[in-house]
Amino acid sequence: MKLLFIGGTGNISAASTELARGRGHDVTLLNRGTTVDVPVPEGVRFVRADARDEAAVRAAIGRETFDVVVQWIGYGVDQVKQDIRVFSGRTAQYVFVSSAAAYQKPSPNYVITEATPLENPHWSYARDKIACEAQLFHSHENGGFPVTVVRPAHTYGSTRLPIWIGSWGTPYTIVDRMRRGRPVVVPGDGASLWTVTHSSDFALGVVGLFGQTAAIGQAFHITSDEVLSWNQIYFELGRAAGAEP
Repeated sequence: MKLLFIGGTGNISAASTELARGRGHDVTLLNRGTTVDVPVPEGVRFVRADARDEAAVRAAIGRETFDVVVQWIGYGVDQVKQDIRVFSGRTAQYVFVSSAAAYQKPSPNYVITEATPLENPHWSYARDKIACEAQLFHSHENGGFPVTVVRPAHTYGSTRLPIWIGSWGTPYTIVDRMRRGRPVVVPGDGASLWTVTHSSDFALGVVGLFGQTAAIGQAFHITSDEVLSWNQIYFELGRAAGAEP
């Protein structure tokens, strides 16, 4: 399949880029080139453009069409409206990477499914993702735009550790504190339940949706099925680093 990834070099997306290319797909990344967490795999085409600049996107892709377009870095309604204009009639499937943060907070149940309401008054990022989803499903229902929504949860990988309270940009500082016997901060009392998902596992799920016509008009979250407390997560992180947190 011919794939266009808008983004494709970040914590969540880089593993999907690698897997898609490894499976023989023709992968193009549309990216400013300012944030590249891991090297771009050999054989992946890199097109430099600002995804928020409609004219730049149109100039970068010319008259090309794609089997699948994946929007990894869409954070606002204006961005998805632009994508609807640009890619209507030019892709068989448009995958929007939303977020499990969009689910109702506080949660009505500790088990969250795709049927859990989307409502998060506490975080503008989540509200923006909800608005993006609403716009895309509206365009699907009223114009046939071929959207599939994917909601990752807390995903980590080769450049991100499964932490929450700490330095997201420099997570190794938490490992350093553990090794020096210094305290680290965990959410709540450390007993609340959480799931973390490795980016390579997420990649298996999202790449598996490509080309699936039954997935169009649907939303999926892709997470681990292992439930851990935050104390357990930090304990495992410390153990991997040879420390007792």
